[in-house]
Amino acid sequence: MNYLRNTWYVAAWNTEINPGALFTRTLLNEPVLFFRDENGKIQAIYDRCPHRFVPLSKGKLSGSEVQCSYHGLKFDGTGGCTHNPHGDGKIPRAAVVKRYPVVEKYSMIWIWMGDVAKADEALIPDFSCQDPSRFAVAKGYLYAQANYVLESDNILDLSHIEFLHPGSLGSESVSKAATSVEEEGNTIWSYRQTSAEILPDFVYTALGVEHGTVVDRWIDVRWNAPANMLIFVGATPTGQPRSEGRESYFPQFFTPETDTTTHYWYSTQAPVEMGEEGQIFAQAQLDGLTEPFSKEDLPMLEAQQISMGEADFWSLKPVLLPGDAAAVRARRALDKLILEESAANIPAVNV
Repeated sequence: MNYLRNTWYVAAWNTEINPGALFTRTLLNEPVLFFRDENGKIQAIYDRCPHRFVPLSKGKLSGSEVQCSYHGLKFDGTGGCTHNPHGDGKIPRAAVVKRYPVVEKYSMIWIWMGDVAKADEALIPDFSCQDPSRFAVAKGYLYAQANYVLESDNILDLSHIEFLHPGSLGSESVSKAATSVEEEGNTIWSYRQTSAEILPDFVYTALGVEHGTVVDRWIDVRWNAPANMLIFVGATPTGQPRSEGRESYFPQFFTPETDTTTHYWYSTQAPVEMGEEGQIFAQAQLDGLTEPFSKEDLPMLEAQQISMGEADFWSLKPVLLPGDAAAVRARRALDKLILEESAANIPAVNV
């Protein structure tokens, strides 16, 4: 499968990578080794020793260097070999492993899997709702045995919550909502507005609306390539403007492990000013979402992947419904970016 390389992917929650420990994760079919150096800065290198090809993650971290457990070669965060315990100690020129630019931002570790020279932190989308200095962030992770673009489709077409999550997130009003799609550069916006809706109890609590109130609810989704999304959800008593309501944010991040498996991160937040009460509230929201995510979305997407097998999505000639507009737009935007990147990497041929 072709992946977009010159972009930022989520690699981990920042709390997954601890001082003094090695952490490995496969991303885009590549095994990557993460660690914090002596200054606490995240480093990422390819998880394979160039000598006998064993995983460096089987070794040990010593200061800012990883020592291979097989023959003792050491490597630092640049990917260069820093120590050869054999013979005269001369380091072979080929004793180098690939290194990846990484950034710790918005409570997450972001990784750039493409051209190192093009890695620009400013290209990371705005997920300031996860800024740990401003918010208590409750962090979720799921492992999906399904392609990452199917996961994006699922979030961009939330009409499914009426049918897949009727007792927790959806209602009979969702599929009848007014919808629209906007494209701003490489950002796709999906807008969904219900009217005169009775919400499930969990949603009333999450949005801070009195239970039983007839509401107008909005569910808007921002998509940034390759599969980083932010859901905006709010509600007001029917007929009142959005400015009278409270909006909540639900980040969703999907990074391919392989062609048919995906890492999935999601979060809920509360202002740090709420203190311990805010942490409890954010965690309760996260727990409420994890139930339908893990027991309803995940089995459905994994069944979808099994049914599709190795077939290309478009080759199956999917029937398209109005709610598919945003997902189709995002798929086409991603395909275009991958095609442009591939074309740029093809060397010129002299005739």
